[in-house]
Amino acid sequence: MEKVIIITGATSGFGMAMAERFGKAGAKLILVARNQTQLEKTAAAVVSQGGQAVTVAADVTVSGTFDKVLTAALEHFGRVDVLINNAGGGVKIAPVEEMDDASVQQILELNLSSVIMACRTIVPQMKKQGGGLIINLTSACAKFAWPQWSVYSAAKAGLSMFSRCLHAELRPFNIGVSVIVPGGSNTGFQKNSGINEFGWNEENALRPEHIAEAAHGIVFMSKGAFVPEMVVYGMEQEVIPF
Repeated sequence: MEKVIIITGATSGFGMAMAERFGKAGAKLILVARNQTQLEKTAAAVVSQGGQAVTVAADVTVSGTFDKVLTAALEHFGRVDVLINNAGGGVKIAPVEEMDDASVQQILELNLSSVIMACRTIVPQMKKQGGGLIINLTSACAKFAWPQWSVYSAAKAGLSMFSRCLHAELRPFNIGVSVIVPGGSNTGFQKNSGINEFGWNEENALRPEHIAEAAHGIVFMSKGAFVPEMVVYGMEQEVIPF
């Protein structure tokens, strides 16, 4: 049976690469992002790879968005096997005294609260089905400290602990919760956060297709095991202490 997979932030970077990779596997995808035009481009790429795709143009930080997502999944495919919470962003990377209230709130809502809302909406359906899988994308910033990244790092570290606790809560229902921890990658994150791109050799760096391969491996692992955490860094990135 083809997997029915929800992917948030599906119009660029890791999200688009995952959509295309799962399209090759014949998956049935519910693609979520704000830009309908870009969603249609991702959906077309999925279909060209042999998959199926339904789009939901919505903001993941808005209450009620995931009710729409769940409705679309059930109307078109009748179930949800995998929820991939990929949507996120830096919003503003700056010294703490320069972080205005609106930016702080947006960072927390985009990177943490939205995932909680997604899970609380989709989990009852997974319980009803007798199982499922949730994959949350965090960041190397959830593990290591860099100046000016404090608020974003706090949100991603919170997401990491939320994921661990959620797995403990859902394991008896045959629902696994995995975390993918990407290192630095030039995905458009920098432009949207007001910082410069990483100046490294892209051929030897972490790229969206690497995260897509990681997600594919987790989703299609043989029944009976799950991956609590997968850390994926590029060879160009030095992290000390490792």
